Amino acid sequence: MKNIIKYIIFPALAGLLVSCHDIDVPITTQMTPEVFPQNEDQYAQTAGAVYSAFRGEYAHSFFFMSTISTDEGILPARGGNWYDNQGYMKMHYHTWDEDHGATNYLWYTLQKTIGVANQAHYVLSDVMPEGAKKNTTLAEIQTMRAITFFMMMDFYGNIPLDTLYGDFEPRGNTPRAQVFEYIENELKRSIPSLSEETGEATYGRPTKWTAYALLAKMYLNAEYYTGTARWNDCIAACDAVINAGKFAIEPRSSYLEMFYPDNGPQMKEFIFAVPFDPSATSHPGTNGQMYRARYDVPRSLQNKFNLPFRPSAPMSTLPEFYAIFDDEGDIRNDQWLTGPQYLDDGSPVMVTTTKKGYDQFYTGDDGGDPYTYHVTLSPDIVLRQNPDLFDCGNDEIAWNMGYRNIKFYPDASSTNRNQNNDVPYLRYSDVIMMKAEAILRGGSPTLGHTALSLVNMVRENRSTSPAWTSVTLEDLYNERGREFVYECWRRNDMIRFGKFEGSWGFKTNSEVHRRILPIPTDAMVLNPLLEQNPGY
Repeated sequence: MKNIIKYIIFPALAGLLVSCHDIDVPITTQMTPEVFPQNEDQYAQTAGAVYSAFRGEYAHSFFFMSTISTDEGILPARGGNWYDNQGYMKMHYHTWDEDHGATNYLWYTLQKTIGVANQAHYVLSDVMPEGAKKNTTLAEIQTMRAITFFMMMDFYGNIPLDTLYGDFEPRGNTPRAQVFEYIENELKRSIPSLSEETGEATYGRPTKWTAYALLAKMYLNAEYYTGTARWNDCIAACDAVINAGKFAIEPRSSYLEMFYPDNGPQMKEFIFAVPFDPSATSHPGTNGQMYRARYDVPRSLQNKFNLPFRPSAPMSTLPEFYAIFDDEGDIRNDQWLTGPQYLDDGSPVMVTTTKKGYDQFYTGDDGGDPYTYHVTLSPDIVLRQNPDLFDCGNDEIAWNMGYRNIKFYPDASSTNRNQNNDVPYLRYSDVIMMKAEAILRGGSPTLGHTALSLVNMVRENRSTSPAWTSVTLEDLYNERGREFVYECWRRNDMIRFGKFEGSWGFKTNSEVHRRILPIPTDAMVLNPLLEQNPGY
């Protein structure tokens, strides 16, 4: 079991750090310069609260809204299980509204993180002794706040720009281009004081290279966010990371290990990752857990992965997305569960039920008779029971519908479904492919790189197939899909490539305003200066 406290000290007093959602009620806590913090350990606890808040919904609402709203993932009901008041159905169909659960949780968690960052920055600015350590700590908090504002801007467009702790005046929506400018300036302001160290010394905290990689991500999307393309700025930010010489593309032999339960600072690609540990306490009011196996592993494969719990198995991918995994020599194919299933010793996974239990629509008189079958995952999702309720049925056929992604490999050591797998936010392969895309879109090549040579740098560490001899934007889009599946970049990519309004699975809604989520009703009530996003 990993201990994330080794990398980031999470607060014993997390409950004292809160976000300012109710603009009419000033928040007072015991965390003031006169009371807390007053020593090195307490300084670390204060800063650690920012990371705890950020982790809160990172592998939950953020993952769902980034994934189930795309062609990567689908989470249908199975006999009423996981219907959850149409929550996952609305994500797939693009019919969410301002009262949708995940959009609300995501808004409030991001707001909470910003509030915690504002408070921690304010207090530590006042109490920490002057010096390099103080400058680095404050720069790290500023960078975490910038990452959070980036996520809010990406999901919600024009957002309130609240950066001062103790200021309870309501703020209206700041135009997206201005939020972009603020984030850019904040990252540039932080870079001189951020650490250049990588590995265990800074794992789980932002470094200079985190800031540059996020700037690259912003510049890659700048035309969408602000109306002005910034391809060369993207390339320059990527080059800052490349020239640092601190990172490397994980070879084919260890690609899958990047996402294992024992991943961590030894991974050469991780620029910034979110550490998870089942023993860590969640930030108040957040989920704080990472339980991919619960969602992804078929119920019948509990023993295959030696899980001490029965997985819920509701989530799978769509055939049209899985179709891009068409290279037989690609190691990334091995992150999928498809077709007939076998135990590690090669024996087939067999399940005994009844004929009716296998197929609820079986009409024979012997429906209660035993029936044993070889577990086989089928690619298609069929709403056999009730299309209006997004329901596949509650039998073995339904529960085995859809290929499953186990990139974040099931953690057999966890007894509470919460896994040890850390989740990367920014990886070196992303930097390489962002630079390739910026060149393809019109940026000037540097360092002797071409878009083709950059893409092949990644591919030669993923596939035994011959190197590509040409590359188009469509090729790169699919390559990003293969490389970053389930890492929460598919929605961002689909919007930038003009794919988010397309049709996949059962989704036909082509409304462009769905690129931006609605502001929650409660937030609008608490802050009457907010204006709802267009279309909602």
